[in-house]
Amino acid sequence: MGFVQVAITLVIIMLLVKPAGIYLCNVFSQEKTRLDRVFGPFERMLYRIMGVREGESMGWRAYLGAVLLSNFVMLILIYLVLRLQSFLPMNPDGIGNMPAGQAFNTAISFMTNTNWQSYSGENGLSYLSQLLAITFPMFTSAATGFAIAIAFIRGLIGRKDDLGNFYVDMTRSITRVFLPLSFIAAIFLVFQGIPQTLLGAVHASTLAGGEQTITRGLVASLESIKHLGTNGGGWFGTNAAHPFENPTPLTNLVHTVSMMLLPTALVYAFGLMIRNKKQGWALFAAMGFIFLVMLTTVFFSEYKGVAAIDAMGVHGNMEGKEVRLGVSESALFTAVTTAATTGSVNNMHESLTPMGGFTALAQMMLNNVFGGKGVGLLNGLLYLILSIFICGLMVGRTPEFLGKKIEGREVKLASIALLIHPFMILAPTAIAFLSPSAQSSIANPGMHGLTEVLYAFASGAANNGSAFGGLTANTDFYNIGIGVAMLFGRYISIIAMLAIAGSLAVKRVVPVTTGTLRTNTPLFTGILIMIILVIGALTFFPSLALGPIAEHLAMPR
Repeated sequence: MGFVQVAITLVIIMLLVKPAGIYLCNVFSQEKTRLDRVFGPFERMLYRIMGVREGESMGWRAYLGAVLLSNFVMLILIYLVLRLQSFLPMNPDGIGNMPAGQAFNTAISFMTNTNWQSYSGENGLSYLSQLLAITFPMFTSAATGFAIAIAFIRGLIGRKDDLGNFYVDMTRSITRVFLPLSFIAAIFLVFQGIPQTLLGAVHASTLAGGEQTITRGLVASLESIKHLGTNGGGWFGTNAAHPFENPTPLTNLVHTVSMMLLPTALVYAFGLMIRNKKQGWALFAAMGFIFLVMLTTVFFSEYKGVAAIDAMGVHGNMEGKEVRLGVSESALFTAVTTAATTGSVNNMHESLTPMGGFTALAQMMLNNVFGGKGVGLLNGLLYLILSIFICGLMVGRTPEFLGKKIEGREVKLASIALLIHPFMILAPTAIAFLSPSAQSSIANPGMHGLTEVLYAFASGAANNGSAFGGLTANTDFYNIGIGVAMLFGRYISIIAMLAIAGSLAVKRVVPVTTGTLRTNTPLFTGILIMIILVIGALTFFPSLALGPIAEHLAMPR
């Protein structure tokens, strides 16, 4: 039954890829569509308020400047809300201000679409903070990622340094994609019993005569954009394992589908926008193959469980999992949340089997298995550019993609974007083990403790946000260290990607000849998969060998 549940979920996701991809292509195309009648008046009003000219285009430098400026302003506003929440309205439970280091971490986390939490939302945030510092950037950070991906596609097919208008792209992402979808999802989640209220906590008496405080709030609206925007931050500290965030198997299905809906659809939309569906499907196949391998690994690992417990007659690893969801839905959620870089969790990742934890870590380290809003597509295209360059050198053909030559500038920028990711994982992890204060936060010694720290920085650098557990992350070292990893992991890649887009946009298109390397074939798809896995293994295998792999080999058989 568990296999059937997973299969049905994957079929639903695949059935939605094409219609959602066509919709995204319509939203971001330069042509007039019927959607303009519905959303156009509201968007034009927003442009007048912001002082934006809808038809004004930006080169890659102007586009990048708009991204950094808007994100910086929002970052400062989020930080101030968190630091001053006790003095602001909508605080019925009287929650105090967030400490400086934690506010620094949280502001960066939600501005970078990471949504790492070193706090418990029900105890650490007022309702206003949950709205302005958490839910609001869930929309804008996802829209920023979408906008950059669309700008990069325009650079691939463009004839001049014209990537569109960032403010228009971000506005259209919010008004035409995230707001309508999240509204529909939120209504359904309320129907399933998820709270949506401005009233404070409820105090109740238990059957044993004790007192209990039941926290509630605007949970359904946060949950909807949390998964549709691949954000991941929970209203409650236990995230999607909490019955108020994920009360039924049906809400779990909606959460899972929501996480994969837009990342998969964006890859299909990419094929439509470049007018080469085969290229889009080739990239989709590479990502899909890696995802299925990872899902299979965690699925069978969790069903096999632990030998010592299996000998007692308890089959499957149910430690850290919700009974209402079981092994199959927990394994699927683990694979999806780390593939789509969402970070939401419906089970304790620290309680996964070593190979289950390996799967979650590996997907964050690769960071291109569909990924978050725009991130997976961009990283997939980065590997595609490197694969074209390597193959071109090996077979003596000119490296070209969509008729444009891949030269030294693009390869150098792609290498920077790819190398910053492992650097922001491995370097801070090494520093953490050199710091006694950082080591004191580790709950478990040995191999499992190494995985706790490695997972934390991998989650931050990949802008994923899921927590392995066991690590006391609310310290100045981890708040600042993970905050820096999130910041660099997000924006250095953005700078490099927009620079590549600007470089490719001004190149003339070279006619296809017999010497052109075809990049939309099954053969090239296989080469792309191998290059992704080889680069990932060369970069991360030593650290994984010391953590989850060593722990797996040390388990009694």
